[in-house]
Amino acid sequence: MTPLSVVIITNNEERNIGRCLASVKAIADEIVVVDSFSTDKTEQICAEYGVRFSQHAFEGHIQQKNYAAGLAKNDWVLSLDADEALTPELQNSIKEVLRQAARVEAKQYNAYKMNRLTNYCGHWVKYCGWYPDTKLRLFNRTQGQWGGVNPHDKYELNDKSAPVGFLQGDILHYSYYTVEEHYKQTEYFSIIAAQAHYARGKRAYWFNLIINPTVKFIRDYFIKLGFLDGATGFTISRIQAWGNYLKYKKIRELGTLP
Repeated sequence: MTPLSVVIITNNEERNIGRCLASVKAIADEIVVVDSFSTDKTEQICAEYGVRFSQHAFEGHIQQKNYAAGLAKNDWVLSLDADEALTPELQNSIKEVLRQAARVEAKQYNAYKMNRLTNYCGHWVKYCGWYPDTKLRLFNRTQGQWGGVNPHDKYELNDKSAPVGFLQGDILHYSYYTVEEHYKQTEYFSIIAAQAHYARGKRAYWFNLIINPTVKFIRDYFIKLGFLDGATGFTISRIQAWGNYLKYKKIRELGTLP
């Protein structure tokens, strides 16, 4: 079977990292954790699982994930966040890919996507545009790199036209344990996103503060059927619209537009 490196980036993830490591230990030939100087028990928990633990200053999600992939000993890499874990079905799908990759005659992809199912304050979110949240996480690291716009990273193949496989099973994403955490993370991400967009030449006008968040809420709550997630769907849609408002507000603060 083709050897697999699992790479994970962390910062103060003692609440999540054990669950993540337990879900990959049966399929990983090595686990690489790149930590940005956690002050909790993250390193101690990683040591219990025998991972290869490295400290690296956080320069951005894209930069950190590329650095982590570069530390892998194997070409085939599974990249996860610390608050994620694999379902048994997805574990089996990955094993089958690795078995096929060991056979020269087998038709191969250089990367595979899979769905991600998010748990929000104890509720599995099926709507709001949150599921299926398809992610490309299994790849041959010699064929691409992490790109996108921070904090929204995505893995990009060098050959943009190359086909990508799809795996059965879900990544389980344990996102927020409280609504307050969602508010805090949304504000943090809005700062990163505003800076990244502004650096790329994006500007915001006063009407963006009204129109864009309104459209965002309508899309997530009504068009993406967020109302079927009940009170959780309304909360998610509302906070995401607020985050959209914050992003454009901060872009305006970086510039001088009327």
